Amino acid sequence: MKTVTVYSTPSCVYCKMAKAYFDQKGVQYIDKDVMVDEVAREEMIKKTGQLGVPVLDIGGSIIIGFDKGAINEALGI
Repeated sequence: MKTVTVYSTPSCVYCKMAKAYFDQKGVQYIDKDVMVDEVAREEMIKKTGQLGVPVLDIGGSIIIGFDKGAINEALGI
């Protein structure tokens, strides 16, 4: 299984949707709250140049936003 990291904030609706989707599919993920974790925020910006969340890192494939098709493709499901 690929390593999945979710860069999120507590108030982000699409972040919650992405995490719920991973839960539904039985995909384990690391959740990094970029609102309080400065290191994670800098990591996210370095990877994407983006300030918006969610940013999903699925085995090195970066997905910005909640895109089920792109998520499934990156997971190989």
